[in-house]
Amino acid sequence: MKKLIAGNWKMNGLASSLAEIEALKGITGEAACDIVVCPPLTLVEKAAERVGGSRIAIGAQDCHAQPSGAYTGDVSAEMLAEIGARFVILGHSERRSAYRETDAAVAAKAIAVHQAGLTSIICVGETRAERDEGRAIEVVCAQLEASIPNTATSSNTVIAYEPVWAIGTGLVPTLEQIEEMHSSIRQALEKRLGENGLGVRILYGGSVKASNAKAIFGVSNVDGALVGGASLKASEFAGIITAAA
Repeated sequence: MKKLIAGNWKMNGLASSLAEIEALKGITGEAACDIVVCPPLTLVEKAAERVGGSRIAIGAQDCHAQPSGAYTGDVSAEMLAEIGARFVILGHSERRSAYRETDAAVAAKAIAVHQAGLTSIICVGETRAERDEGRAIEVVCAQLEASIPNTATSSNTVIAYEPVWAIGTGLVPTLEQIEEMHSSIRQALEKRLGENGLGVRILYGGSVKASNAKAIFGVSNVDGALVGGASLKASEFAGIITAAA
């Protein structure tokens, strides 16, 4: 399975930051993996224009579940598709905690993304307390079951496992913990989606850097990475892309 390396810029980047995405074009020409960068909404259309004809896809960081309506400040999946987005991150832990997004809300957004012809990157993950209580796998698999809609297939859905306690902290689970979780996610995907569950890519996220990416990518059922801060600079992101090859 070809690995997918996705960069989540979060609320970072102005027009001048597009140079970092453009710099990737020269670095990733021979990359043996799929690459997507998800900048803030203000840069999606310009970024898509800049990477046209290259191996790099552009994604967004969220969308509304409805195609249109009186939802001030929101954006629909159709709107994102129109400006060049091909992927949409959904259910990131920061959205789940700060905006109280539920699994049901994530599933509804995923349906909208699929109907717009885009690919959803559905995020799941446990807190430090949930892991310490021995409930990490239970929590993540429950999130997975409730966040994946019936429209999900191996071609329009990606799962990103991000232990909440590892995001932006520099902390990383052991390789054994990552393997255990990704194996459990694979089993849950097979149970939920049947044969399609075998082809869904499962990304690892949480303090992924060029220095630890190769070891993480060697773990069974790790099909790529969802990268936060390390995706903001082409030089660092390129090291992760190279590790995936």
